[in-house]
Amino acid sequence: MKCVLVTGYGPHEGEGMTIFAHPTTPHDTPAARVSLLGTGAMGTAFGRAWLAAGHPLTVWNRTAERTRDLAAAGADVARTAAAAVAAADLVVTVLWDDASVGTALDGADLTGRALVDLTTGTPEDARGRAAWAHGRGARFLSGGVMAVPPMIGVPGSGAFVLYSGDDDVFAAHRDTLAVPAEPHYTGAAPGRAALLDVALLSAMYGMFGGTTHAFALVRDEGLDLPAFADLLAGFLTAMAGSVHETAARLAAGAPEPDTDSGLRMQVAGAATLLRTAAERRVSPELVAPYLALMERALREGREKDGDAGLLDLLRAP
Repeated sequence: MKCVLVTGYGPHEGEGMTIFAHPTTPHDTPAARVSLLGTGAMGTAFGRAWLAAGHPLTVWNRTAERTRDLAAAGADVARTAAAAVAAADLVVTVLWDDASVGTALDGADLTGRALVDLTTGTPEDARGRAAWAHGRGARFLSGGVMAVPPMIGVPGSGAFVLYSGDDDVFAAHRDTLAVPAEPHYTGAAPGRAALLDVALLSAMYGMFGGTTHAFALVRDEGLDLPAFADLLAGFLTAMAGSVHETAARLAAGAPEPDTDSGLRMQVAGAATLLRTAAERRVSPELVAPYLALMERALREGREKDGDAGLLDLLRAP
């Protein structure tokens, strides 16, 4: 079986999610040949990881100049995308967006191959690409790369990739997929990995927004900023445990303990956050939306609803 892996940055949707990291079905043979379509920063990082692990590598990029680093490291260069697909046991395409996947693979023979699409996109993109692949005789696996290029191929970096779609593709190629980053299979629904990817990135950007605001507040205070970073990282680590409490409450349909005073106290404290920002001449734009959402929940009488009340407001028309 040949496999086409498109990368960029189980249960079906609507069912409970289980992440399977260690399937028991046979894996592919060691040092399987890989073809890589797209050699930007992420694609090059994947390619270097496979080369370092002894996988023969064929590369293609629309701009041939961008294949030079991997060619110098021992990769073969294909003249066309179709030639790259035909050359390998596993074909990896690291492209700009979902539309680029169709463009690059137009004319390539996908019959009997497995298409593993890790291009950054929406769940709907993944569902559409799955139908597109199946219509061309391919099996489909989608995913999301949860890392930046310097983390790829580095043991202990924390890099991982979420996969969803045909479980036989994941089982057959897990060992090769594990070389750049730890693979996690999340279920049969093609859009599941993309949904989780976007959800995790959304939380990350929320954290980045909060930390950017925090540094803006203290930057001109003459503080030891590395020491402040230690203080901030420790606090955020302690607060991260609250996600488990939120998940448990939402799963049980239970209100947050003492939600009335909790929400009222937080809304009252929000005024202090905003006044401090004004005093420090720092824009509140990174924190104001969440504070406004809490105020709205209190105004609409949702203080007994806890986390679910905020979620309901976000999902309202």
